[in-house]
Amino acid sequence: MKKTSNRIALALGALLLSGSAFAQVRIAYIDPLSGPFANVGDGGLKGFKEAAEILVNQKGGIMGQKLEFTGFDNKGSPQETQLQLKAAIDQGFRFVTLGNGSGAAHSLIDAVNKWNERNPDKTVLFFNYAAVDPTLTNEKCSFWHFRFDANTEMKMEAITNFLVNDKTLKKAFIIGQDYAHGHQVAKYAKEMLAQKRKDVQIVGEDLHPIGRVKDFAPYIAKIKASGADTVITGNWGNDLSLLVKAAKDAGLKARFITYYAGGLGTPQAMGASGEGKVLQLTEWHMNVPTKSTEKFALDFNKKYPGLWFYYMRVNTMVEMVAKAMNSAKSTDPKQVALALENMRHQAENGQVWMRKSDHQLIQPLFISIFAKQDGKAVKHDSEGTGFGWKTLASISEQESERPTSCVMARP
Repeated sequence: MKKTSNRIALALGALLLSGSAFAQVRIAYIDPLSGPFANVGDGGLKGFKEAAEILVNQKGGIMGQKLEFTGFDNKGSPQETQLQLKAAIDQGFRFVTLGNGSGAAHSLIDAVNKWNERNPDKTVLFFNYAAVDPTLTNEKCSFWHFRFDANTEMKMEAITNFLVNDKTLKKAFIIGQDYAHGHQVAKYAKEMLAQKRKDVQIVGEDLHPIGRVKDFAPYIAKIKASGADTVITGNWGNDLSLLVKAAKDAGLKARFITYYAGGLGTPQAMGASGEGKVLQLTEWHMNVPTKSTEKFALDFNKKYPGLWFYYMRVNTMVEMVAKAMNSAKSTDPKQVALALENMRHQAENGQVWMRKSDHQLIQPLFISIFAKQDGKAVKHDSEGTGFGWKTLASISEQESERPTSCVMARP
């Protein structure tokens, strides 16, 4: 009788331990946590953790369970991304997220697809929060991949529509990182300007190694010599901060039109020299009126001194994933994917829609310019510079949508 009681106690103990071990819904965050883009990866991970706690866990969680993000360092490498995916799967993760950059995202989609084909009972779902190569939701679209950022084509469509009536643009220079994203930015910029602004000259184009250039002075000298009045770039992280700093040091008068100038470190690199000269396209910035993201961002900035909240799409993704799991009453990846498809969600930047045909989020976008803090249009500055982002144009989700060539294979 005593032995039987002991066996029951041990079994109950094991059950309780098993329950506590899996008392969270876990998502593996696979991004650079070391190397030249470590600051970007670290900022993203902190953003996800904060969003999970404030927007999900404090509101009852996912079917009573907490949402948790765990970092896996891919060092920005596509090869390391696959190794980190294997490590995450070995630890029981069924959901992964990645954003930086498109090369790593291509690698991750391939690895997830192969894993799911071989392991239909242990499938993995990939939430993409920042890798924007259009191919990822066109030729390489996958049922197991959802993108929560506007892709490069969508962003360039919005930028070039904005530039249609901008007569200050006469000569453009395109510079970018030498990988999928940089190539796509150049491709769409040239194609769309040729269609909408036949009078604009492309006076130069350059690609540089990603994450390896320490001094952009030679590139800025080339831009200066070209006579460009506008620089178009998809650079991000230190590759953008160092590019802008080199332009400031060289006294380059051309303005910059960017995707990521509000990202960590770039406002500091610009300072006053960026006033009225640097534009960005984003889904949000600190001076877009919102119901609660303003407070979330200010609290985040206080909690992590020197790290400024930037990714509103992280909050949108966290809310939509939790909503999908709660509505499906399941954390099975296939059921979560089906619940996400065609979801319409009232995000803080407006109504958003997860398009079923290619799993691309359609959302409002904003074009803004770096301007002096005035307490009105520029209520909040960026990175303590005294300068912040002033909205120049708002693009509705309908205007930001682009067609897809995706022919999705469904399980």
